Amino acid sequence: MANLETKLIDVIGDRSAKVVASELGYKTVGDFLHHYPRRYVRRGELTNIAELREGEEATVLAKVHSVKSRRMANRKQVIVEVIIEDNNREKMSLTFFNQAWREKEMRIGRQGLFAGKIGTFKGSRQLAHPELEWLPGDSDVEDAIESFADKYLPIYPATGKFPSWKIAKALEIVLDSLDQVEDFLPETIRTQYEFPDLYLAFKEVHRPTDIQSADLAKARLTFDEAFLLQLTMLNQKREQAKIYTLARIPKANGVLAEFDKRLPFQLTPGQISVSEEIFRDLLAEHPMHRLLQGEVGSGKTIVALRSALNVIDASAQVAFLAPTEVLAQQHYRTIKKQLGELSTKGELGAPELAINVALLTGSMSQSEKRETQARIRSGEVDLVVGTHALLSEAVEFNDLGLVVVDEQHRFGVEQRDALRAKAKTPPHLLVMTATPIPRTVAITVFGDLDISTLSELPLGRTPITTHLVNALSKPNYLERAWQRIREEVAAGHQAYVVAPRISAGNSEDIDMDFLFGTESKEMAAVTELAPELATGALKGLRVAQLHGKQSSEEKEATMQAFSANEIDVLVSTTVIEVGVDVPNATVMVIMDADRFGISQLHQLRGRIGRGEAPGLCLLITKVAENSLAFERLNAVANTLDGFELARIDLDQRREGDVLGVSQSGSRSHLKLLRVLRDEEIIIQARSAAEITLTNGISPTLEREIKKLMAEREVEFLDKG
Repeated sequence: MANLETKLIDVIGDRSAKVVASELGYKTVGDFLHHYPRRYVRRGELTNIAELREGEEATVLAKVHSVKSRRMANRKQVIVEVIIEDNNREKMSLTFFNQAWREKEMRIGRQGLFAGKIGTFKGSRQLAHPELEWLPGDSDVEDAIESFADKYLPIYPATGKFPSWKIAKALEIVLDSLDQVEDFLPETIRTQYEFPDLYLAFKEVHRPTDIQSADLAKARLTFDEAFLLQLTMLNQKREQAKIYTLARIPKANGVLAEFDKRLPFQLTPGQISVSEEIFRDLLAEHPMHRLLQGEVGSGKTIVALRSALNVIDASAQVAFLAPTEVLAQQHYRTIKKQLGELSTKGELGAPELAINVALLTGSMSQSEKRETQARIRSGEVDLVVGTHALLSEAVEFNDLGLVVVDEQHRFGVEQRDALRAKAKTPPHLLVMTATPIPRTVAITVFGDLDISTLSELPLGRTPITTHLVNALSKPNYLERAWQRIREEVAAGHQAYVVAPRISAGNSEDIDMDFLFGTESKEMAAVTELAPELATGALKGLRVAQLHGKQSSEEKEATMQAFSANEIDVLVSTTVIEVGVDVPNATVMVIMDADRFGISQLHQLRGRIGRGEAPGLCLLITKVAENSLAFERLNAVANTLDGFELARIDLDQRREGDVLGVSQSGSRSHLKLLRVLRDEEIIIQARSAAEITLTNGISPTLEREIKKLMAEREVEFLDKG
């Protein structure tokens, strides 16, 4: 008999275990049992074909409507074309290549499961070369299908190589070998919510007696996810409060006060309020762990800079960590510009309160690095802005009081640990993100942090107009996009053109369209698009390229030239996604916009409309208008509200990837929980976690928490 820790290889055999591991990433019985059905079907309840979306992996229960075969022109290959239909007589085509024998088994009316990626060909839905499994029974759909009698068939999230029914068969073996499992959920909570025990929950979710039992099992397992997360967050917050650090008490009338006096604009009420929250945290004798979130362009950098100056007024140093050199250099220039002569410490004529600001990046020469590192070590540098170069063993601080991490989700746990370990006492931590976080995500994923939100834009910011351009159905609209760039440049402004790739890939197979049932979507590439525009649609304008394969010097020189209005059009990859601030840039054209996520598009769009002139963003796509990708682009075009877009993004994506973080191959821990839909469950779980933490955590529950923490290879941010 097996338990949750038993290796799959010992239950389902070496061959099947390897497939499960390679396709789904599971190696133990417990992990595999957490691969839950997406839905259940019964005999006669055929899939509604009209609801299928292009691009999604789907398992379709349907019946054969018609079948024919033909040979490809001038070729020996045989193509079997099958039409399947649902109860509403909606149809979809299946295409099999070089499987002439398929024609005999495709009896009219026969029901089966067909799995693959939904495509379109000549305007109709299609599954090219699908996996299939016939349901037991005669071809007459009215005949009894024994394996379906009084049973629900689970349909699992699957892959092209491992369809739903193969997953179901493997899980059947696992369930048959499963011994009683130890339940980590306290009995008082199970009783309160009338949940089944863990063993029964696994059994009913995968092999339900009836739909009510399946629903109750899912409710229990959904609660488990919320409960474990909340318990982990609350426990970590409690542990953080026990850590001692120095209170950073600033001197009166220091550099912060002088900086505020010289500000050429008025701080928003939100910026003032959030700054005061942070200042209070810095006076405490335990480390601040605060997340600062704000809309694109809401002024997070000013808040972070004021926090840094507050700590510098307390005679400590500040490290400002950015994920890319472009962003680090941009922050360095912005901070130097905002401080003005207050950043000229050591220079002739510098004000008495002036501080020293330094930049440290990997592209600097060894002598430059050594000199900057020595100044940081001695305490001469008050504020250092840098990339991963700050994590080097050669970097030592005299007294590191505050770490500011921008775009925090781009850094791993070890990287943030390496920087904080350089402090003599635990430093305060301020992490920033321009990806808005809905409330339910905040209490689910960031439950151990204090969260500050900047929701208003600074005065003088102009709204951005966004239009969706379907270059497939309306190619002339693309020409109009280039014309709009020319008009903006003629008015003295600048433009971005964003492409998803640096350079073009290998030549495509001539039959690619037919094989995959979709139009060819060769993605735009910077190195091809820039010269094409410079000699064609944008001829006469100053066009330059910016991408990740350029040297740091080349990227820096290009951004400096663009900032100085020496470049009219910057053709770039997403290296401009965050932090780049050129107020004169008013228009952005995003090629193959369907290749980007909602949050990424919102970030990119935030690079324009940063001055007094209105911004225009054009999303160019060639995807079908009934696809999920088109729906996603429509959402971006229809609102500038980052929080609303975050909700839509969350609805369409795996919960574990809500902030765009790769799980590095590990499974997402939120299999069932949907933080928008399940707000009530999350609140109940938080309350249950608080009570459990007060009453004490059982050894079984403690093991489950430790396992969860160990498996989370990539965190949204370090929790302490």
